[in-house]
Amino acid sequence: MSNGYQGLRETAAWMDFSGRGKIRVAGEDRARLLHAMCSQNIEAMKPGDGVYGFFLNAQGRILADANIFCFEEHFLLDTEPETARKVFEHLDRYIIADDVVLTDETETTATLAVEGPEAEAALQDICMADGVLLPADEGATVPWRGAVIAKVNSTGASGFFIFVPAAAKDEFVNELSELPQADADEARVVRIENGKPRYGEEITDRHLVQETGQLRGVHFSKGCYLGQEIVERVRSRAQIHRVLRRLELDTKELPEAGTKLTAATTPPAEAAEIASAAFSPSLDKVVALAYVRTPFAEPGTVIDTGRYTMRVL
Repeated sequence: MSNGYQGLRETAAWMDFSGRGKIRVAGEDRARLLHAMCSQNIEAMKPGDGVYGFFLNAQGRILADANIFCFEEHFLLDTEPETARKVFEHLDRYIIADDVVLTDETETTATLAVEGPEAEAALQDICMADGVLLPADEGATVPWRGAVIAKVNSTGASGFFIFVPAAAKDEFVNELSELPQADADEARVVRIENGKPRYGEEITDRHLVQETGQLRGVHFSKGCYLGQEIVERVRSRAQIHRVLRRLELDTKELPEAGTKLTAATTPPAEAAEIASAAFSPSLDKVVALAYVRTPFAEPGTVIDTGRYTMRVL
C-alpha cells in the first residue's frame, strides 16, 4: 500500500484540494437568498457554523452540493471543482433586487485537507503551537494564522479542510509536511471504501435527494426553497425505487460506471446500477457505490449475480 493510501486508511494524510470551488456570498440579503435556494436552514446559522446542503432545480433534481460556512460578514460555499461555475450562475440568476454580492475566490484561496482516523490528533499537534483548538462540531470553523479550519472531510474519515490565502499556501503545506500526501486516486479509493459519494460521480442531476441517502444535507422542516415541494412529496409518499449503497464485490475485475447488475433469481431481477468502483488494497476485492433497487437494499443483503456475489453494506 502507498503511504498516502495507508495514511488515509490507518493514520492521517494531507491533500491539496485547491481546485475546489470557493464562492463568497456577502450583502445584507445573503442569508435570505441562500435560505431560499438550498436545502438547509441557512437563516438559523451563526458565525462559526457550517452545514452540508444541496442546490436543487424546480423538479427536485440535484444541481450541486456544497459545504456552507457562516462568518460575520459573509458565507463561504465550498463546492466540487466541476460545479463552482454552475452554483455561481445559479445563484446569480435569482438575485433580482437583493443586496447580495457573489465573488469567486477559487483562485485566491487554496484548500488543503488532513484526513484519516488520526487526523484530529495530527492536526491538533500542529495547531497547538498557536494555541488553536480544532472545531469540535461537524461543519464548524475556527481561524488559524489568517486561514480557516473547517471540520469537514472528503473521504468519509475524520478530517478537516483548511482554507488558506493562495499566497500563503506553501507556508501551510510546510506545516503539514510531516504527514504523507495522498493523491486524488488514493483519496477516491478510500472515499468509495467508506461509502462517501461525490457530486459529479455518484450524485448527478439525474438523482433525487432521498435516492442518494445523504439526508444530512436536508432540513425537512425549514419551509419553502427551490425544489422543496418534490423533496417533501417523496418523503411523505416514500416514493423511491433505488438508493445509493456501498457494495463489496467478490472479484478483482472493475465494473464500469453504468453497469447494471442482475440478481440470479427466478425470474432474474435488476438489482443495482454501478455508479463508481475501485479495487481496495485493504480488502483485496472491488468496492463500489451503486444505486440499488429497494428490494435488495437492506444492509447485509447478499446478491448472487451469477458471475460473482456482492454484499450490500
